[in-house]
Amino acid sequence: MTDTEVRRYDKPRTPQGKAAKWADDRLNMGGPIRKQLNKVFPDHWSFMMGEIALYSFIILLLTGTYLTFFYDPSQADVVYHGRYIPMDGVTMSRAYASTLDISFDVRGGLVIRQIHHWAALLFLAAMLIHMFRVFFTGAFRKPRELNWLIGLGLVGLGIIEGFAGYSLPDDLLSGTGLRIADAIMLSIPVIGTWVSFLIFGGPFPGHVIIGRFYIAHVLLIPAILAALIGAHLALVVRQKHTQFPGPGRTEDTVTGERVFPLYAAKAGGFFFLVFGVCALLGGLAQINPVWLFGPYNPAQVSSGSQPDWYMMFLDGSTRLFPSWEIRVFHHTIPALFWPTVVLPGILFTLAGAYPFLEAKLTKDRSKHHLLQRPRDVPVRTSLGCMAIAFYIVLLLSGGNDIIAKAFDISLNAMTWGGRIALFTVPPLAYLVAYRVCLGLQRHDREVLEHGIETGIIKAMPNGEYIEVHQPLGPTDEHGHGVLSYAGTPVPKRMNQLGASSPLRHVRGFFYPVQEKPEIQAALDEHEREEHRREVEKTEEQRQLTD
Repeated sequence: MTDTEVRRYDKPRTPQGKAAKWADDRLNMGGPIRKQLNKVFPDHWSFMMGEIALYSFIILLLTGTYLTFFYDPSQADVVYHGRYIPMDGVTMSRAYASTLDISFDVRGGLVIRQIHHWAALLFLAAMLIHMFRVFFTGAFRKPRELNWLIGLGLVGLGIIEGFAGYSLPDDLLSGTGLRIADAIMLSIPVIGTWVSFLIFGGPFPGHVIIGRFYIAHVLLIPAILAALIGAHLALVVRQKHTQFPGPGRTEDTVTGERVFPLYAAKAGGFFFLVFGVCALLGGLAQINPVWLFGPYNPAQVSSGSQPDWYMMFLDGSTRLFPSWEIRVFHHTIPALFWPTVVLPGILFTLAGAYPFLEAKLTKDRSKHHLLQRPRDVPVRTSLGCMAIAFYIVLLLSGGNDIIAKAFDISLNAMTWGGRIALFTVPPLAYLVAYRVCLGLQRHDREVLEHGIETGIIKAMPNGEYIEVHQPLGPTDEHGHGVLSYAGTPVPKRMNQLGASSPLRHVRGFFYPVQEKPEIQAALDEHEREEHRREVEKTEEQRQLTD
């Protein structure tokens, strides 16, 4: 083929191709884009938690944009005359009235509102589970400490964004949350009153807080979140994705699927799956029915007020902390300051410093691109379980009044039970997780040494029954496996072994296990020797009897 024919063959024929060729001739983007589309990403179910968080954020942007067309962030008083008859003639803020209009008057407004709320809960839950996966598998180690800090910042900003979002309706429940937030600000020594005055624009509740939260919720915080997510993904692409150990996987290579077309197709389908779940929840599962709470009134508090799940640990810490006030240098430090300001600060500081603390204590300064199984790092896994137990105790304590009412338990007993559990459950979780990790390690090494249980029972000449084990690889002269542990899952059952290769090739699945010739000969010789000894013993006993 001549050069002229090659150029004619390469010339785009479709309008899309011609447009792409025109843009590439001027911007020279074909090479870099092709390089990024050819990047390989490993495939594992646990990696999808980060994708769920990303897709939830996209859903939040789409539904939130729709809601901004109808929401009015004003605290000016109006008299409601909408479709919700029980509120007809009630004086309320424009913010609350517009929320009712979205729920009852705007076509599709209620389902979009509920999709938005469910996506927010899913966004934070996916981020938290994703960080658990990163922590337990050691994906935060060098060179990914910066990405760990970015993820921690995303979780913190997500909590603030969620709080600002469910404060916008200006109903009685969200107003109660704002009152608690103001109390937390006032508890800060020296500067607390100034912080509250600055944010609320005067004494609580003021007339500007909803508008300020609206700007922060729809503009400032989403912009920062989008920038951090972009930086997070850029670092993932730059540093390449982590992967679990396995065949062909090393610290320098990645085994998986190219971004385009297979991974992109799977990611697109997964996005619509996440969107479908959020839409299903938004259409069938009621959440935050603000019309039942009524407009905010500083003199009222709704019964059984509960925040969204990601804020309940702060509510729980507040309920468990004793009502101690400390006076230092003529300044009173309220009891609320310690569980709502100091405790979250300590938790986020420890989480951010952990990658550096572990590297210092273990003296591990090398780069890591292969993940670790949680059982192989029992101390880290136990610390993670301890932190989760601590969080769960605070989470349950945030609803201790609801639990006490539902099960007819004394609220005082629930409070003291939470206090005791806060000091006993986390250490117990550490010990249990540590012992489980050690037990799983021993089991893996036992299988590597003795092989997989086949379920075949063999009768020995001396009357003993033993189970035949299928070696996973080469064995020594005693029949013990010589494979070393490589940090990958070890098959524990024959069907797990058969899942990785055709069943007809698996020894012991459809056919009896056949040992190596030399091992089988040794076993046969052993059986003959045992049989000869039994015969001699029987003959001696017969002679003694005679």
